[in-house]
Amino acid sequence: MILSELLKSKRETKGLLLREVASLIDVDTALISKIEKGDRKPTRGQVEKLATALSIDYETLLKLWLSEKVYEDVKGEEVAIDAIKIALKRLKTEK
Repeated sequence: MILSELLKSKRETKGLLLREVASLIDVDTALISKIEKGDRKPTRGQVEKLATALSIDYETLLKLWLSEKVYEDVKGEEVAIDAIKIALKRLKTEK
């Protein structure tokens, strides 16, 4: 599942309107709509607020958010998978 789909699904499951979610995280309704459509990406701070407002595990939401950032940076690159493998090895050795 992608971030925008999860956010929309959780909002609808909770029976919240776009404007209600916007109010809960202190942004305008149009931004929530754009985030749910995938036209805009939330900030990390907004991800944290959305997790709380929509009762979504923050770590789960953060992982989706980060994965989309990585995807946007590497999509269309022929060597994207190899680059991600190298980055993964580097992340593992830094722990």
